[in-house]
Amino acid sequence: MGRLFGTDGVRGVYGRDLTTDLAYGLGRAAVLALRHYEEGHLKLVVGRDTRASGEPLEQALVAGIRAADADAVLAGVTPTPAIAFLTTDLEAAAGVVISASHNPAEDNGIKFFGPFGFKLSDELEDEIEAEYRRSVGAPREEPLGHELPVARGEEDYLEHLTRAAEAPLTGMRVVVDCANGSAFHVAPEVLRRLGADVSPIFDRPDGTNINDGCGALHPGVVAEVVKSTGADAGIAHDGDADRALFADGEGNLIDGDQVLAACAVALKEEGRLAENTVVTTVMANIGFHKAMEASGIAVVQSRVGDRYVLEDMLATGAVIGGEQSGHIIFLEQATTGDGVLTAIRFLSHAVKLGVSVGELAGAMRRFPQVLENVRVEHKERLEDAAEVWDAVRVAEKELNDGGRVLVRASGTEPLVRVMVEAESEEIARGHASKLVERVRSALA
Repeated sequence: MGRLFGTDGVRGVYGRDLTTDLAYGLGRAAVLALRHYEEGHLKLVVGRDTRASGEPLEQALVAGIRAADADAVLAGVTPTPAIAFLTTDLEAAAGVVISASHNPAEDNGIKFFGPFGFKLSDELEDEIEAEYRRSVGAPREEPLGHELPVARGEEDYLEHLTRAAEAPLTGMRVVVDCANGSAFHVAPEVLRRLGADVSPIFDRPDGTNINDGCGALHPGVVAEVVKSTGADAGIAHDGDADRALFADGEGNLIDGDQVLAACAVALKEEGRLAENTVVTTVMANIGFHKAMEASGIAVVQSRVGDRYVLEDMLATGAVIGGEQSGHIIFLEQATTGDGVLTAIRFLSHAVKLGVSVGELAGAMRRFPQVLENVRVEHKERLEDAAEVWDAVRVAEKELNDGGRVLVRASGTEPLVRVMVEAESEEIARGHASKLVERVRSALA
């Protein structure tokens, strides 16, 4: 059996990879592992997204927490970043989220936050896994801890979000795609509190329709609605609302790189960009780097994954970082990527500066990007595949400063990802096609 924890908790198909027995065991093991670091009677905040499997997994997880003589504080259906917020707000030992984020409804997952709202370290995840494996197959124990409700969890989170706005959104017409996920109430509500005229879509979760043809994986959907209704902006969240993508009033898509660039420049102009630094990943568009260079902002590149972005933010003192996918971390307000917070900050920056969201996103020119996922038999041979790296060097030389090449093995699938950026899509596609051929021939 491989390691249970991936880059974002334990995840898999409900009933096959992720069972109620596993959820029970993880809840119990987490308490036992946390006792090495936390004193006194422990409480863990538990939340979930809108998947039908969330309720049985929650019941099993809570039973495991209580069996280890800790209290489970139930937040119900709520965004992932709300659990990070509530963990610190309620001074809990940990927070637990039952969600598979942007994955389809048949999947689910379990991820943990530590007492300060940050995702757990690999070392602590390993300790939880070790505790879990020691008790696999043992009978369930009688509950000793208690099951408690969160009295003002959503209201406290809404007030926290409202305080983060740079300016009121009075009169701004906003379409928000809630992905039939955990932000189906919070996202429209906070925008209304800030004065926006809100049109929510995909805000009717039924347990099976989360992320189904909507949300951050399909941002073109909200873009079309914005364009057809004459709205000023569109927001697309994913199932657990830890990311946000946007559309401007013309229906043009705005990705995480553009949001990160625009917010970093705005903060610098106000003297609020700590260390004059922003953190991004190796997937960031070359246009992002050029925009930051033009604004005199230092860029730190991390591995793909918001947990690695956060690590580099903490190491460098940066207060903002994020990913092209829409995970943006505003460290002064949050300890993890928060899509609803990102929407508030981005839209309110536009209002504060007196510009449209399209003009704000214009802080960065996005270079056309072609991304190909190449299925291979031996992705582990990529590092030593000389013919692939020779082809990469040829492409980089021809592109010069007008583009970028990235070839990397997927961490979770038998794929090699080939990404090329260039001045035009035609040029990018031409180089990508050649590289894909080399990858297939070398790693088949």
